Amino acid sequence: MTNPNIKPCPFCQSQAQRLLFVQNGYQLVRCSDCELAFIANPPDPEAVRILYTGEGHGAYHQDVRSPDSPAARRMMRTARRHLQFLTHVVRQGRLLDVGCSTGDFLSLAVAAGFEAQGVELSDASVRIAVERRGLAVRQGTVDDLDPQADLDVITAFDVLEHIPNPMRELRAYVARLKPGGWLVMSTPNIDGLFPRLSYRVAKHLGYWPHPEPPHHLYQFGETVLRRILADQGLIPGPARHCRIDLSYSFGTWQNLIKMPKRLLYAFVFGPVSIAGPWLAQGDWIYMAARKPG
Repeated sequence: MTNPNIKPCPFCQSQAQRLLFVQNGYQLVRCSDCELAFIANPPDPEAVRILYTGEGHGAYHQDVRSPDSPAARRMMRTARRHLQFLTHVVRQGRLLDVGCSTGDFLSLAVAAGFEAQGVELSDASVRIAVERRGLAVRQGTVDDLDPQADLDVITAFDVLEHIPNPMRELRAYVARLKPGGWLVMSTPNIDGLFPRLSYRVAKHLGYWPHPEPPHHLYQFGETVLRRILADQGLIPGPARHCRIDLSYSFGTWQNLIKMPKRLLYAFVFGPVSIAGPWLAQGDWIYMAARKPG
């Protein structure tokens, strides 16, 4: 008999779960059957929408809208890494960047020769991408775009973990890819060396910077991500293990020196985060998958 109080695993529908962590009242659980990790008590869809469309202080990606800010410079470094992985897989074609923010990666893709467009939930970010950078970006989600299968590439960098229904999102991608087209994506890797080792301490300290509820509704490992992509009819291809920017995971030195306990945490686990990719256990992973045909 199923328990009506337990949210089934969104991928395999199992109710066999274990509680990993509670942060800000949100319960991160992991499916005992397929190993997908997800927030068992997520915010409602309207609250999720507001997270990415709200304005004013604390608005999503507010800190990247000034091109000279540290966050904006970090985002551009990340965009260059995105392009490097993309061109390892495919070098030309019609490209859609989902969740393109203010257009850092999209501008690089255009410069590299892709016929590229983007879609982004935040209206303020769309205005910057269009008015400041002259990019072809529209406000909304992939569901607002023509469902015709005419795209050679869909990129979704650090998107899937934010989506209330990632399986449905992937189906929308598959529907819009040409046969032989590529999905190229990135996401935090809960099975990375840093998340796994720091979790042993997190259980006792109540501090684990890897999950970010309510923004991150899901946490993927490489094995379950490959299974999910294959379940949607895609052929999983190359992957690359990386690390999340240290200032993002641990904070800037200016802030850390004011918080001795956080500084000690960064001193212990910063090297672990750096070592992870060398062991194919990065806390951030790129993955490519191809539509058959």
